[in-house]
Amino acid sequence: MKILLTGFEPFGNSTLNPSGEIVKAIKTENIIGVVLPVVFGQASQMLKELIALHKPDVVLCLGQAEGRHAMTPERVAINLDDARIADNAGVIMTDQPILIGGPDAYFTTLPVKEMVNAMKEANVPAAISLSAGSFVCNHLFYSMQHHLVGSGVRSGFMHVPLMDQQRVEFSGLPSMPLAQMVAGVLACLKLLSA
Repeated sequence: MKILLTGFEPFGNSTLNPSGEIVKAIKTENIIGVVLPVVFGQASQMLKELIALHKPDVVLCLGQAEGRHAMTPERVAINLDDARIADNAGVIMTDQPILIGGPDAYFTTLPVKEMVNAMKEANVPAAISLSAGSFVCNHLFYSMQHHLVGSGVRSGFMHVPLMDQQRVEFSGLPSMPLAQMVAGVLACLKLLSA
């Protein structure tokens, strides 16, 4: 069982991104970990190349969602780019389809309810989310699901909260210790490897 696990580099005014830090912290033989750029189109192109290169059985992509209290596997990716901030290349996408003529949405092919239960059993706050937003996270999720239709590769996206080290930059917003988020992702990967 080979798993491709991705996170993102910092974006906006932040100096850290917990999704990227989680990926860097997980070092196991069957998991390929990669930190992607927060750039519309570039991240999804890199992901497609990684899938072609490594031929994973499962792909789990992670992203930061400030304001969330829990680890949140996403159910749905929508065909929309509509960002409130620029990506790391300075591009702001507004009311644009990700794929012209593509389906309005794709569902994850990961067992999100079981993932939530596995994380809760590991004492990690977790809940299903129905919105991956409309920034680079959702763009990557939608592009991945479209790319993998009919391939047999199980794939999905999970948002993670801010980590404790970001409290200074995001005053008043909830955070979680990085070690706890790593434990949550490892619980999901164990489930997905079974």
